[in-house]
Amino acid sequence: MIVAGFGFRHGASLASLESALERATDGMIAVDALATLDGKAQQLAPLARKLALPLIAVGVGRLAEQPVATRSPASMAAYGAGSVAEATALAALTQKGRLLAPRALSSDRLASCALAESPAP
Repeated sequence: MIVAGFGFRHGASLASLESALERATDGMIAVDALATLDGKAQQLAPLARKLALPLIAVGVGRLAEQPVATRSPASMAAYGAGSVAEATALAALTQKGRLLAPRALSSDRLASCALAESPAP
């Protein structure tokens, strides 16, 4: 299973989210679900509907325990995790998984996306 985790600013548009996903997948990796913080899930829901993918809402309390690759000072201060995108992708997996790559930023830098993969059952 591959989950695309998202972190984004309040002003991120659907185009911002699509751009972050496109950059993370390089247009060649299919994802099985989208994930973000539970307080931001409503803003990601239009992309989940457009792609016909499940949306996983992750509680902020689960972020700090995730082994992320990047460190944003703003994300650390606000959420206790270096990358919301990376941490939500990992936290959304039902089994322990791994990041496929560090987060990718949208062209307008309002959204980030990271991919995490769990082993096949």
